Formats: sequence, structure tokens, C-alpha cells
Amino acid sequence: MALITVPAELAAFHARSDGDAGRAWIAGLPRLAERTMERWNLTPAGAGRHGMVALVIPVVRADGSPAALKLQPPGDEERAGEPAALRAHDGRGAVRLLDHDPATGSLLLEALDGDRSLAEHPDADAAVRVLAGLLARLVRTPPPPGLRHLRDIAGAMLEQAPGAVPLLPRDDDRRLLADCAAATRELIGEPGDRLLHWDLHHGNVLAPLPGAGRGEPWLAIDPKPLTGDPGFDLLPALINRFDADAVTRRFDLMTEALGLDRDRAMGWTMARVLQNGLWSVEDGEPGVDREQVITVERLRSRRRRVPAAGSRRATSGGGADAAPAPGGGPAPDSR
Repeated sequence: MALITVPAELAAFHARSDGDAGRAWIAGLPRLAERTMERWNLTPAGAGRHGMVALVIPVVRADGSPAALKLQPPGDEERAGEPAALRAHDGRGAVRLLDHDPATGSLLLEALDGDRSLAEHPDADAAVRVLAGLLARLVRTPPPPGLRHLRDIAGAMLEQAPGAVPLLPRDDDRRLLADCAAATRELIGEPGDRLLHWDLHHGNVLAPLPGAGRGEPWLAIDPKPLTGDPGFDLLPALINRFDADAVTRRFDLMTEALGLDRDRAMGWTMARVLQNGLWSVEDGEPGVDREQVITVERLRSRRRRVPAAGSRRATSGGGADAAPAPGGGPAPDSR
């Protein structure tokens, strides 16, 4: 009897996104779970959880300690650097990597409390402060070699934009993405050199298990790492648990925690909107996500109200004007 049941939603996603290859991976998933548990001497300890791509199964190791087995297709470009990034973080602000099988993409991770994430935190502002603090910690880790680089990602976006943007049906969306492309073009020469998580939103932050002795109340999971400017990492925290009236407050809190120049961080945030907008075009969606449109509008509107050059407020990143640039180079970079 199979050790796991493959969730229908997970199977549907892989069939939709990867066709025959996705269906083949799903068909082999029960056997992959069985082989991996045998190899690492694991015992299943409950029902698995899943996002869009991976299945995470609670397990017990041979020494009786809890862990989590993450099964995902190998060769996915976004996730290829996950084990290297987690190994580099070594548990500092992020889930610990216990083992990794490069051939299958399987990861053995420390067990966290899947029922306690920042998505359920009762105080939205406090949750964003946690995200800001985690990002500030994570970008201090030197990036391991071989990761994707923001310079290359931004360059590919700029190559794609002229052909993709005109396909959007709404004039406003076309103008927005053209502006986002212009902001990206201004910043691509200084893409940054920090280790980015790329997907740090409320649902990707979990609490340790009670009694685990971690000494940290929250830990990041599921990085899709790249090397670049921390400003490129802000958008998920701005649009998750979305509140239009909180956009600038969240942005200011995060840029101050990270020591970012706010104009540059806004530019990299627009680059992240460009990336998502290009994916929308590729997927045949009718336009740019409204929450992202509002986010850019709020940030640009606030920028227009900033005092003229010469004012300290116009030139600093809040309380961080004396902070070193986390993106590398003379001024900080940005998602």
C-alpha cells in the first residue's frame, strides 16, 4: 500500500503546467516517497501538505526526532538553489536543511509548526515587522555560488517586454508595465549582490515546533533564491494580506529595516511588478493584478509628495540614510 496519497490539487497543477512530464512525475510520486523514506530511514507521521509544486510529508527520523520530507520535481530553475541557500543560512532565520538528494530534488528539513504561519497572525503590522526583520537577517548571509542573478533576470525581462506589453488589453496596464520596464532599465547596471529569498510572504514564514529550542519565534521556508538587490524582495510582503492603506507604511517599515534607499527600492519593486505582469501575459490573463497596480500607484503618489531635493527626507531612506547598502555598491538595490 502506498505511503502517501497524492492531493488532487497538486496533481492538477502539474498536469496543467507541465503536461505529460507533470503527470509522469505525479504518477511516480508515491514510489519516490517510499524510496526516499527507505534511504533516509524515515517513518511517515501524518498527512502531507502541499503548495502548488511540492508535497511536504511529516516524518520521524531513526533517532525519533521529527522532520519534514519535501518532494518536488528536480530541475526547476527557481527551486534549484533552495538547498544551497538553506545550507548557507544554516538555520539563521530559515528552516534547517538536514539532507538533500540532488538526483530527485528531495529535501529533508527540520519540522516546523505548519498550523502557525504569519498568514494567521492577528496583527497585520506586527506580521510585516517580522517579515522585515527576517529579510534583514537573510540578506546578511553571503550568497552561495551558482545562484540565478537578478542582472540576468532583469535583462531577460527587458528583452521580453517590448513584445509582451502591447498584448495587454488595457491602456493603463500597458503604460504601467512600460514605466516598470523603464525603472528596471535604470537600475540594471547595479543589480546587487545579496542572497534573496524571492518569495518571502506571510505564508512562507512558520513557527518552530513547541519545545524545539530554536530561540527564534519565526522561520522562513521555501526560498527560490537568487543573488541581487533586496529591493526586489519587497513586493510579496506588500501584496500579501493586502491593504491599500497600508502599502506605504509597510514599504517604509521594510526599507528602513533593510537600510534601503527608497527611490531605488521603489524602482526594484516596479521591476518585480514587471516580472509578474509578463507572466500574466504569458498565461493569457486579462491584465496586471489590481493589487500590484494599486501598490505602484500608492508608492509613486507618495514619492510625488516628498519634499524637493535638499531636504533630508527627500534624499534619505528614512532612518537608514547612514546604513550600508545591502544590495552592494554605493546605493542599495531591489523585486
